[in-house]
Amino acid sequence: MKVESDLGSGVARAVSLVTLLAVLGVLGAAGWLFVVYPDTDGPASEVEEVHIEVSEGMTLRQLANELKRERVIKDAKVWSLSMRMRGLDRHLRQGKVRFRVPMTPEEAARHATTRLGRIQVRILIPEGFSRFEIAQRLDEYGVCNAHDFLDATEDASLLASYGVEANDAEGYLFPDTYEFDDDTKPRRVVERMLANWTRKHEALEERYAERLSKLKGWTTHDIVTLASIVEKEAAVPAERSRIAGVFWNRLKSKRFLPRRRLQADPTVQYGCVAVPEAAPSCTDYDGRITRAMLDDPKNPYNTYRHSGLPPGPISNPGNASIAAVIDPEQHDYYYFVARGSGQHHFSETLRQHNIAVRRNGQK
Repeated sequence: MKVESDLGSGVARAVSLVTLLAVLGVLGAAGWLFVVYPDTDGPASEVEEVHIEVSEGMTLRQLANELKRERVIKDAKVWSLSMRMRGLDRHLRQGKVRFRVPMTPEEAARHATTRLGRIQVRILIPEGFSRFEIAQRLDEYGVCNAHDFLDATEDASLLASYGVEANDAEGYLFPDTYEFDDDTKPRRVVERMLANWTRKHEALEERYAERLSKLKGWTTHDIVTLASIVEKEAAVPAERSRIAGVFWNRLKSKRFLPRRRLQADPTVQYGCVAVPEAAPSCTDYDGRITRAMLDDPKNPYNTYRHSGLPPGPISNPGNASIAAVIDPEQHDYYYFVARGSGQHHFSETLRQHNIAVRRNGQK
């Protein structure tokens, strides 16, 4: 009887030991999954950002497989398990989600779910973007709603606080790389961009103080407006100053006819975006310019039909384009036409220009 008792006790101790080891193993695995795994390195990647469209019906496992395929995470099963154990699988972000790589599993989780707080969004606003294009990009990146952003750019009190004497912030939303939290208040986004413009422009004014003093009758708004056109026309940075000189020549010379008309295509396009209801020719505008648009005087931004500057900026120029307007290249060119690779052919006379147009296959 004693032997049977000792045997039973041994078996019980062995079972207890196995159970203990199993529990310790589970606890160890859980501890690794909760404490160590989230901060492990992600896989190396040749790209800097991955965009994944998360539809309403997408499962966590489908998302994990996509992240592994795009080299955002190393193991789809482990990452999925980690998300489920933390109850994050039922709170995935919807729409286009951006993952900056390389990133840790925890960073991937923060971008994938709405339950871990806000994420920081790094966003580039290129030179020459209009406020409408900026609004669309901010919306796509999840920074703020496009419509609310456009409303904020028309906030009179906000504009006045930064000395912007205009109906909207077009031209003063400084192009740069910004970092915002997702779901940032639109007013805060506009404030950041206006404050950046103020800092950069103050440095520019100091640099060109002497030249600015000679531009009698020209306000900051006038300079920014012309610079916004130069920004849209100058695809090659080296041509900014030369193109600015062309526009100055058109504004000042009695030789160029019709008098003081800039004749810049981007102004016509901007009018069709900013005030489409004003011009019948802008109906069904798809980004391409038609002859009817060039001939339409009801478009207030149409510099083919209206002399001088348009009502305001048509884009947000960088300091290089503003500097080009302040200190343009001195020459006798009045015309330019695209000749490929973003470059232009410049001409002094209409006859020379027409020859260049035919030579470069333009209509």
